[in-house]
Amino acid sequence: MALYLIGDVQGCDDALRRLMDTLDFSPSRDTLVLLGDLVNRGPDSVGVLRRVQRLGASARSVLGNHDLHLLGVAHGIRKAGRRDTLAGILDAPDRAALLDWLRHQHMALHQRVGTGERAGDLLMLHAGVLPQWTVADTLARAAEVEQVLRSPQLGEFLQSMYGNEPAQWSDALAGSARLRVIVNALTRLRYCSADGVMEFDSKDASAEAPAGFMPWYDVPGRRTANATVAFGHWSTLGWLSRPDLLSTDTGCVWGGCLSAVRIGATLAEREHIEVHCDQAQAPG
Repeated sequence: MALYLIGDVQGCDDALRRLMDTLDFSPSRDTLVLLGDLVNRGPDSVGVLRRVQRLGASARSVLGNHDLHLLGVAHGIRKAGRRDTLAGILDAPDRAALLDWLRHQHMALHQRVGTGERAGDLLMLHAGVLPQWTVADTLARAAEVEQVLRSPQLGEFLQSMYGNEPAQWSDALAGSARLRVIVNALTRLRYCSADGVMEFDSKDASAEAPAGFMPWYDVPGRRTANATVAFGHWSTLGWLSRPDLLSTDTGCVWGGCLSAVRIGATLAEREHIEVHCDQAQAPG
């Protein structure tokens, strides 16, 4: 039995198929967690959703910004962008089932890996974690968004989801402002200040941090530093593996690779597996 994490697929179903063949993935034996952005930009988003949905309970996903964008477009809240490749889903005969499956996925997932003194916490999400949040805080905040995603208030939530403000977490936040901060942290965050103010303009790798900001995972005193946080979202950062971190977006849709990591008996036991991908879109 193996646990595999896969970075941003972004509609590249052929790459996902080849990667899973390389892994020799077995739904009866193995578990798969996709780290968000299953759809958009690539040539076959509907194929990705159908493939993962067919895996049943052996596959779970956290939601990324492109996945939430799909829900917004499907509900008439957002217009499809010039570079979007969502029509295959929106026009599909099984559209309703695919969208319902997507809205029942997760904003964050947690798994305890190993036993005894070698056990550790694996926290899985799409983008980042605010420095004030513990693992338990992150899962609780994620559950708030998951609840509304699965409720009759989905359309109302999507209508108020977009925007960069508030840029900082406070326990006193309520309503749409509270949910917006949670969504932005879990699906859009790359840089923040030492006190957790989020910055959304910069997408370059961490060496290019804007003045006054740093990669979220390098904030001193980050309260999830005792766990391993696995995420995608940041293709210019690429593959990064360190005891407290796994960055898995290696630019599949841009002509890079689609990456998986096999987690072994402990969090220190990791194997990086990748397949090269045809370029579906040019960056920028």
